Amino acid sequence: MSRIGKKSIVVPEGVTATLEGQKVVAKGPKGELSFVVNDDVLVKMENGEFMVNPRNNTKNARSQWGMSRTMISNIFTGVKDGFHKTLEINGVGYRAAMQGNKLQLSLGFSHEVLYEIPDGVEIKVTKPTEIVVSGFDKQVVGQVAAEIRKYRPPEPYKGKGVKYSDEYIFRKEGKKK
Repeated sequence: MSRIGKKSIVVPEGVTATLEGQKVVAKGPKGELSFVVNDDVLVKMENGEFMVNPRNNTKNARSQWGMSRTMISNIFTGVKDGFHKTLEINGVGYRAAMQGNKLQLSLGFSHEVLYEIPDGVEIKVTKPTEIVVSGFDKQVVGQVAAEIRKYRPPEPYKGKGVKYSDEYIFRKEGKKK
């Protein structure tokens, strides 16, 4: 039994949610998102709450149950408050700056890295070594943060590179003589 799937999802204040067959649509101050639930999962809306249950007791239905509940909860949170990820840049001479609608990164390469910002995502450079990626779609925000991190992932010896602010870098000891 899914502990997450058993919980009901309360529609937050300021968000309008509709159920059209297997499609859940949420509209809020940040935008509009929708999620199509798998056919193995049954979604019901009662009194402003969503309930998610498996249609049968198969392994696939049970595995989709908790994930479907979480996805619906995420679209409600996204259209109401939004999501953000913070990236830190460590290293001598490593920095970031905004250049119009592009993110300019100096990461120790012979050239500057220019990252085109996709629609629905906002990037702020609060300090030259801190980037905040925000938006209303959790998947897109995470994908953009991962693509920026991928240019120079943190290395284990000095910790140089781009890392998430809550990420712990396991440090290795250098060569001994």
